[in-house]
Amino acid sequence: MSGARPSRRTVIAAGGAVALTAGCSKYGDEGAEPEPPKSQPTSASPSASKPGGKDKDQDQDQPPPKAEELAKTSDIPVGGGKVLKDKKIVVTQPEEGDFKAFSAVCTHSGCTVSEVADGTINCACHGSKYRVADASVAGGPAPRALPPQNITVTGNSITLG
Repeated sequence: MSGARPSRRTVIAAGGAVALTAGCSKYGDEGAEPEPPKSQPTSASPSASKPGGKDKDQDQDQPPPKAEELAKTSDIPVGGGKVLKDKKIVVTQPEEGDFKAFSAVCTHSGCTVSEVADGTINCACHGSKYRVADASVAGGPAPRALPPQNITVTGNSITLG
């Protein structure tokens, strides 16, 4: 048998086994050295070597970045509100000086609400209506209230957060 050539079936089977082994061997290498999670600082990061995660030249009492103004208080009518479509937020003033904010995404099918009128936040897609005071459902197919958003009122400025 030393001079016999291997059969075609033997050659194909051996070739398949080699290809299978080569393809699977790649998966065994991935567990050797896992990369650190991207959310944790690497040892090369200057802030990672400093106590408290701050560089010694960084001001410890530095204020947080200034919040972006959503609207002026004078832009929000008493008993009404304003839809900020680009921010997907609606700001209301149910009573004088009482400002509230809610998501402007209708809980029925995800449309952006279109207007605030007659004491309700209105969605033109399917007719859902929400109360300006608490964004609870006042009518239409919406299954639940609009989620509240945190705002800060400072002087005549309304900011998110």
